[in-house]
Amino acid sequence: MPEYLIYFNQQWVGDHTPEWFGQRAPLAKAVVDEMKTAGVYVFAGGLEEDGPIYTADPNSGDVLITDGPYVESKEFLGGLTVVDVPDDEVAKLWAGKVAEACGWPQEVRLFGRHPDA
Repeated sequence: MPEYLIYFNQQWVGDHTPEWFGQRAPLAKAVVDEMKTAGVYVFAGGLEEDGPIYTADPNSGDVLITDGPYVESKEFLGGLTVVDVPDDEVAKLWAGKVAEACGWPQEVRLFGRHPDA
């Protein structure tokens, strides 16, 4: 089956209290549990906002590893979910469940074909 990426940019989250986030966590966990039960779950996780960020750049002839993002941007990935579902409609259904549980928008993208092994 095709795999889809459901994701959000951190800037879409908005300002909320720690209590608000605490109320969302069980809802998000319930959706992940529902995905596992349905057999569509591949991976889900949020990214550390202040955690280490590294860039690997091969363009100088040697791979250069540096701290921080390669391109400065106002938006950055906040978290993601990967689901293995039959089609766009089912991917959108799960994106809606994730968006409702988290309380902020999600985008859905189809992964390209897997390279032949």
